[in-house]
Amino acid sequence: MARIGGLVRAFANLVRGVLIGIAEIIPGVSGGTVALIVGVYQSVIGAASHVVRSFALLFSGSGRRRIPSELANIRIVIVVPVLVGMVAGIFAGAALLEPVIVAYPIETRAVFAGLILASLWVPITMVGSGWNLPVVGIAALGATASFVFTGLPVLVDASDSLWWVAPAAAVAVCALVLPGVSGSFLLVTLGMYEPTLAAVNDRDFAYLGVFVLGAIVGLSAFVRILQWLLEHRRVLTLVVMTGLMAGSLRALWPWQGEGRELEAMPEGSAAVWVWTVVAALFVVVVIAVERFLQARVNRGD
Repeated sequence: MARIGGLVRAFANLVRGVLIGIAEIIPGVSGGTVALIVGVYQSVIGAASHVVRSFALLFSGSGRRRIPSELANIRIVIVVPVLVGMVAGIFAGAALLEPVIVAYPIETRAVFAGLILASLWVPITMVGSGWNLPVVGIAALGATASFVFTGLPVLVDASDSLWWVAPAAAVAVCALVLPGVSGSFLLVTLGMYEPTLAAVNDRDFAYLGVFVLGAIVGLSAFVRILQWLLEHRRVLTLVVMTGLMAGSLRALWPWQGEGRELEAMPEGSAAVWVWTVVAALFVVVVIAVERFLQARVNRGD
């Protein structure tokens, strides 16, 4: 019976990983938030932290003796099935989304805009009573900077250069650390979302190898930095993040030219906004479920 119970738990963790992987493919839906909802966030982040510390100990001479104890703290029975499921979810999600994006670019941007717009509620509520006029000003500066950045024309050769892939992956991987931030959304902002989806579906292992390397480097740098910022500069970090997310909505205006210039909404296109509303409601439901489950955990149910 114990063995059967272990297999059931492993399968459940595999399914949790699939859900997180699919979330990572959808701009506006945070894989970290889904990890929090399904109850594996602490285990995944803890494992990442132990791996980062173990890697650092490789270069510390006598500290290498502490590597086995660091790795022993990783909850392998949870983390391994979750990671396998995440990989499966990413490949499945990419296969489903790429043809939709190519066939329906306007509707896809409308959906992504709804996902991100509703996701703003996460960092806004995390700031809570910390909002005041100076804080709003900081958020506005972040939004302005992001608005200008996302309006810049996409570098034509950026998606073809492996030098640009690794930095994009390093930035996007922070979504695994901070619930409420979507890694795919960051890739959209950097103009690397569609090339990355294509690389996953085409099994472009050169691209994917560089992407994974960049993600590892980014995770090593961001895990501790973001944890420190959230512990010591929590409000400021969340405020800046809120502004950046809000300003980046410019990149998802449904009607855009090839150079990212905004175009007027054509007549008879109001129905497109239905997709935005539906996507926003989806995120609202996800957030509501998260809050409900978190409240039950806090009550000890």
